[in-house]
Amino acid sequence: MAQEGKPPDSGPETDAPADAVAPDDARATKPSPLSADAEKDAQVEAAKARVAAAKEAAQKAAPASPGAPKPPVKKKEEGPKPVDASNHPLVTRLREKFADAIVDASEFLGQLSIHVGTQRIVDVCHALKTDAETSFDYLSDLTCVHWPDNREAPFEVIYNLYSIAKNERVRLKVATNDEGVDSVTGIWPAAEWPEREVYDLFGVVFHNHPDLRRILLPPDWEGHPLRKDYPLEFIENAWTERHLPEFTDVQREQVEQRRTYGLEILSVPQEREVRKLFIGGKEVMPKDK
Repeated sequence: MAQEGKPPDSGPETDAPADAVAPDDARATKPSPLSADAEKDAQVEAAKARVAAAKEAAQKAAPASPGAPKPPVKKKEEGPKPVDASNHPLVTRLREKFADAIVDASEFLGQLSIHVGTQRIVDVCHALKTDAETSFDYLSDLTCVHWPDNREAPFEVIYNLYSIAKNERVRLKVATNDEGVDSVTGIWPAAEWPEREVYDLFGVVFHNHPDLRRILLPPDWEGHPLRKDYPLEFIENAWTERHLPEFTDVQREQVEQRRTYGLEILSVPQEREVRKLFIGGKEVMPKDK
């Protein structure tokens, strides 16, 4: 007979706690890490598939609508352009005197440019200097531009004139070839050195010049460096063969590398020999006399 207040004896099978599990059963029901990762990956893939399906359904349901219109392209503002200056008072006075010698005239930002025939440049300059209304008594600059595509007259000599009394400027342009133009040193003596510079760097000959010879480069230099067809890299010519030491292949490569990276040109002993020529008193370029 069971004791009062105690549950009946259930025998040996009921001695263990109710929630106790056999060790073998615990190992069998515990999930492995590998199966948990696989389950997570499956859930992620399922979620991606649902999102893709929802997007596809929304695209099919929504009516096709054109995209937003692109904003209009803003037209680039055009800058100032040269205008015809045939009716300019100065051009009119010159045409009255020289007729066809004045080829054309244009004005750009208040700057008057007049194209003059090659044969009459001296006469036109003389008339401008002695003009009663606007005496252009000062030659502020004389330079040149090389246009290789203009086969007949690839050089354009430019004269910038200034009137000190009237504070006005005018630019004359003369197209020429290797035959050159007449010198204006008889009108403005200050044109002597600018004409020599143009002759030196462009090769334009100025007839009746008092002393036409190179002014920047040695007399025996070959070529004219400011022509568009003149090479930019180092070249060998008669002057370099006579005055510069010969480079080895390694030295030449070093020089090319230094110039490529923008380093100092006179950075190797062989290139410094150019300075030694002058320091040693050798007259490479005769002085002006």
